[in-house]
Amino acid sequence: MSPVKAVLFDRDGTLVEDVPDPTGPDRVRPVEGAREALALLREHGIRTGVVTDQPGVAQGLLTAADVRRVNHRVDELLGPFDVFAVCPHGPDEGCHCRRPQPGMLLWAGGRICTGPAELVVIGSTAADAEAARRAGAHGILVPNGRTRPEEPARADHIAPDLHTAVRAVLDEPPRGRVLADERPIQQAFTSGPGPDGHP
Repeated sequence: MSPVKAVLFDRDGTLVEDVPDPTGPDRVRPVEGAREALALLREHGIRTGVVTDQPGVAQGLLTAADVRRVNHRVDELLGPFDVFAVCPHGPDEGCHCRRPQPGMLLWAGGRICTGPAELVVIGSTAADAEAARRAGAHGILVPNGRTRPEEPARADHIAPDLHTAVRAVLDEPPRGRVLADERPIQQAFTSGPGPDGHP
């Protein structure tokens, strides 16, 4: 299997804190460990990109310029990224780019000359994992406070944090359902059973 050439990250809730009003660049805050995880990928020559669904554009709650300003701030704080991809459509528009559809991932991979087998997608929802699967890429779920309890069961790979997810793809695509480093996997979840049904 081809080595990993690029990693695409969901923006809100995975790379930066998910806030109710994403229009202000001054509200962009990287999640813990994001800088270190991205630096590790870049040190190994793996390209990085950002993907984000922004239905607020279709709903009139924010503009495409608002999205560009926030993305620019993300790039200032965590970049340089090789590609940014945005779906501005609402959930009922039937577009091919809004996750779990694979269009945005395939477009972003094409922009950086990376085929699906060489691409890893890291996000915090089952839609991210399903979009990766439909694209033929490798998806890793990194749960956060907004990840619904049933979503880990729908992911091919799970990691407790960004650093663990990144370490798992440095030399090859992820292997195993639950990815772990030296820390107990129970630390991936704040409460309840783990993704395999055990505490």
